[in-house]
Amino acid sequence: MSRFSERHIIIVGGGASGVLLAYQLLQHPHSNIRVTLIEKRSEVGRGLAYHTGNSDHLLNVRAANMSALPDDPDHFWRWLSTHEHGKQLCPDPFCFVPRRLYGDYIASLIAPHLAADDGARRFTIIRGECVAVSESRSGVIASLADGSRQHGDVAVLATGHDAAVPRSAWHADPWISPSVPGFSQDATVLILGTGLTMADYVLSLLRVGHRGPIVAMSRRGLMAKGHRRIAPCKISEDEIPFGANGSTVLRWFRARIAAEGGDWRSVIDAIRPFSHRLWHELPQASKRSFLEHARAWWDVHRHRMAPEVEQRITSAISDGQLRVTAAKLVKIDGGIDGGRAHYRRRGRSEIETLEVGAVIDCTGIVMDPRATANPAVRSLFDQGLARRDPLRIGIEVAADCAIVGADGAPSPRLFAIGPLTRAAFWEIIAIPDIRSQCAALASKLLHGQPMVVPPRDAPVRAAAPDHQVTM
Repeated sequence: MSRFSERHIIIVGGGASGVLLAYQLLQHPHSNIRVTLIEKRSEVGRGLAYHTGNSDHLLNVRAANMSALPDDPDHFWRWLSTHEHGKQLCPDPFCFVPRRLYGDYIASLIAPHLAADDGARRFTIIRGECVAVSESRSGVIASLADGSRQHGDVAVLATGHDAAVPRSAWHADPWISPSVPGFSQDATVLILGTGLTMADYVLSLLRVGHRGPIVAMSRRGLMAKGHRRIAPCKISEDEIPFGANGSTVLRWFRARIAAEGGDWRSVIDAIRPFSHRLWHELPQASKRSFLEHARAWWDVHRHRMAPEVEQRITSAISDGQLRVTAAKLVKIDGGIDGGRAHYRRRGRSEIETLEVGAVIDCTGIVMDPRATANPAVRSLFDQGLARRDPLRIGIEVAADCAIVGADGAPSPRLFAIGPLTRAAFWEIIAIPDIRSQCAALASKLLHGQPMVVPPRDAPVRAAAPDHQVTM
């Protein structure tokens, strides 16, 4: 056994990314790897995405695509089949299950390691907040809010998404259930953002009997499309214009969709195994242009609603309770019974005013890593151990997930996985991408092998001819 594998690995963050990496590291019972997982939440495996207790909040990915294990695509489906309520909730692989249930599945992966005879030696969960990560002569140090320190050989940041911080007294946290919202059920609720988080919050409001108007506002007023039982078309790697500029790639997409009779879902799903390479080889200027001009349209087609969610949101719009508008919030100040929102509709110059009981910021995650509220990530910037990538959407990492310092050198001891690495891996917010990334990094840390993130496969199951690859 090489000394490289005899390591104490500290994982900062116990959401899905952190748990998947811990699972992959612990799958080798005869290695001398020790894993410490630091998570401030009371439960591991949930993070921001899967902690919701609302059964109306569904995965936006079919069960067939949500295995946590890259070499076992049916793993989640089999787990559901043995779950107490799995068959009722998920009669076939196309189903979309509650996100809370998926959090149970992720947590179940590491439960056997905690119960094993050598579990205490090989795997430890520390429930606390990591406030700093630093390097020492012999390894790394993770400092916790309670003053304690963990010393290790390698640290991996798996901190997931940063939620937007409420910007005023009238802003409410979209990740907190509105069962006790603090505003009247007849009040007008203004939701900033019209994506999947907005849809979840609308479902939360409806679940608790909110009667007042709901106004969802975003710059373009685009809502996520719905899933359909459509199989991906066949696209070979050699026909994709890797390395071309954004305009050429867009023309290729449009031509390919036209060739499929306008069926954009089949083309977007078919391109998923190649999306990392497509992004990696896209010229930097085209990446910037995409983020500024095209990303919103890509997101609503790529990250879709479960059919049940789409139906309820459509009904709320048809009933007149939910209104989606393309506009920009200019400011908010005090009103009669809450706040007064001043906004400008897209394409107009006049300012309109709306009396609201609350403003819910569902504009999404914090993209700029320098704006993070996470003290562990901030500590890396403060010490020069990390730098923001040129696109300002993530920290800069090397191909093997090593964090690049302010001096441009990748660290041999500090790594990152999951959404923090979106600048290099782009759609690394999806479980099928994260699971491959975690398996590859675990292999590197265990065996010292060069890290190669395998392309996402698209296994075709006999029981699900409509199987598609998506987030």
